[in-house]
Amino acid sequence: MYPSIIKVSPQKDYRLKIQFDNGESGILDMKQFLNFGIFKRLKDHKVFNTVRVSFDTIEWETGIDLDPEFIYEKCKTDRP
Repeated sequence: MYPSIIKVSPQKDYRLKIQFDNGESGILDMKQFLNFGIFKRLKDHKVFNTVRVSFDTIEWETGIDLDPEFIYEKCKTDRP
């Protein structure tokens, strides 16, 4: 079972600071995904910065979201 996301903060250079409910936190670098499909919309910094927690994951106001297990696997985490 993967941990839920409890906080997300957009950072410079298309990075997201993520906090999980198990005490871990980390940075998710979104740059590598911004040239594919629906994620191209996130190149607009105004859109990118609308990220928020939704249930146990994150989403943008455009309706784009990510699987929480994917986020946890890709996020470089700091152990508590």
